[in-house]
Amino acid sequence: MYVQIQIVLTACLLAAPSCAQELKFAELGDFRLVSGEVIRDCRLGYRTFGKLNAEKSNAVLFPTWFTGTTENLVGLIGPGKLVDPDKYFVILADALGDGVSSSPSNSKQQPHMRFPAFTIGDMVNSQHTLVEHVLRIPHLHGVMGISMGGMQTFQWMVAYPDFTDLAIPIVGSPKLTSYDLLLWQSGIHAIQADVNWKDGDYTSPPEAGLRTLADIDALAIQTPSYRVRETRPEDFGKFLETTERDTIHGFDANNWIRQAQAMMGHDVSRPFNGDMAKAAAAVNARVLVIVALQDHMVNPQPALAFAGLLHAPTLELDSDCGHLANGCQATKVDAAVERFLAK
Repeated sequence: MYVQIQIVLTACLLAAPSCAQELKFAELGDFRLVSGEVIRDCRLGYRTFGKLNAEKSNAVLFPTWFTGTTENLVGLIGPGKLVDPDKYFVILADALGDGVSSSPSNSKQQPHMRFPAFTIGDMVNSQHTLVEHVLRIPHLHGVMGISMGGMQTFQWMVAYPDFTDLAIPIVGSPKLTSYDLLLWQSGIHAIQADVNWKDGDYTSPPEAGLRTLADIDALAIQTPSYRVRETRPEDFGKFLETTERDTIHGFDANNWIRQAQAMMGHDVSRPFNGDMAKAAAAVNARVLVIVALQDHMVNPQPALAFAGLLHAPTLELDSDCGHLANGCQATKVDAAVERFLAK
């Protein structure tokens, strides 16, 4: 299954850096999910930066956030940024459902909501296949991710405890709180209430639902004080128009629902009968947990509690940027990640 991919991959990694940074696809065939359902002709998008050392010991996996793609992560890669490709072989992975990897929007055999519901665990399992069987890397130096990427990082450290030395979840969670669930369920309801959604078989975006979804997300992604400071009442119309337009044209509604459902069902303690202490006891990686204390989109308390169970260091960002605090305080976050990756 992987021979032809490996030949192309090897040629690309030995070529100019621009080749490695191009979007590539790993063909995973019929990929079985945790539920027992199968994604037909599953494919995973990815990009690589830097050079894998002879020992294959410097690889860092960086999966995408909710509604994000690896193209969105490229700006975070570089000397003095979140992760330095001069030191590490960085693998950016497009999570299932992001419109690049297999998704409701691009599946020919299982289009729209006929695409099976998947989990954060399925995202991680597909990435493990990418790393170990396609890239032929037997062990990772680190896994890191932001938001839903942070959720995948928590899943990685529990599901594959001996596969990575380090794990850095950033504004992620091992399990969502009821407040978080309320947010994501509101978005799903907004989409499904649109008469043009047609149970996912729409021919044009369900704009009314997506417009409401954009408004809900705008309420949660930053704090009230941030919005009051950054948007004058006389500029509100322009702000809302831009926010809603970007949402309507920025991401497929069915993809949004499937990725949101994956986050809502995320719980690293499920294989341990809901016992977070047992889940934490399974972790062998060294962990740095980064949270935003004023995060209204992914509540920081479960991540902090899990860090406590691990006796892991934390970086607590106290910024009215809310869920986007890691971007607003990028200098602080970049320095902390650089120090931790060097351990």
